Amino acid sequence: MKQVLGFVMLVAFAGLAGTARADDKSSPTGTWKWSVTMGDNTREVSLTLKMDGDKLTGSMPGRNNTDTKIDDGATFKDGEITFSVTRERNGTKTTTKYTGKLNGDTIKGKITREGQEDRDWDAKRA
Repeated sequence: MKQVLGFVMLVAFAGLAGTARADDKSSPTGTWKWSVTMGDNTREVSLTLKMDGDKLTGSMPGRNNTDTKIDDGATFKDGEITFSVTRERNGTKTTTKYTGKLNGDTIKGKITREGQEDRDWDAKRA
């Protein structure tokens, strides 16, 4: 009887562990990386996201090793991610909007910045 009970508990715990890993895949929390090519230059971009209840927060590294927080109003719902990053350079602020769909360890979507063509982004969980 003890062996059967022990086996049942082991299977139950294994099932819970598997569920926790599946939930991690459906959460945007983590570090994401992708490459951006402009002209002849390619650079690596990273993004750190965190779900805090219903609120999505995060940051992206910028120039001079400074982190730029994503703007308020970032959302994650039904696998869809939306956030903006506003940077200032030489007194001019520029906002870049990101939208994407989370699928496991990948986010694919569009990057929109005023005055530029939309670009695709395809980030992988680091």
